[in-house]
Amino acid sequence: PEFPGTFVRSDKSKSYFSRTQVKFRRRRECKTDYYARRRLIQQDKNKYSTPKYRLVVRITNRDVIAQIVYARISGDFVLESAYGHELANFGLKVGHSNYAACYATGLLLARRVLTKLGMDQDYQGVTAADGAEYHVEADGERSPFRAYLDIGLARATTGANIFGVLKGA
Repeated sequence: PEFPGTFVRSDKSKSYFSRTQVKFRRRRECKTDYYARRRLIQQDKNKYSTPKYRLVVRITNRDVIAQIVYARISGDFVLESAYGHELANFGLKVGHSNYAACYATGLLLARRVLTKLGMDQDYQGVTAADGAEYHVEADGERSPFRAYLDIGLARATTGANIFGVLKGA
């Protein structure tokens, strides 16, 4: 307790504050894990300037955001994106952030990316829903599109909605 007329000594002087370094803005805002980001972005040296694609998934209270992103020195560039609220155009009026909506958003994103890259005829995906396990393998001269899952600061728990987007894509 402080009493009137007493002297309170400050432990932190001007020299203390001049030695501390401010963290990056997005780290201070608790938005970016730079340790994980560096490992997701860093490309092998023998690949030269080939883009390393990330499937960026963010889930808000009312929406699902799924994007295919690649990094350059000048910043990140979005190749294609899909949102949960777009599912209303396909007949899904409510529940745009549940597991089923995440799956559908991932599927929508995958079809858009393949169409943009001209690979939609080469890789049809599952045509008949029979429950059999499906693996994508290279057909012809173009190998399948590959992207690394970027979940940001979300927890990777078993059965999380984030993995629904990955399963749909």
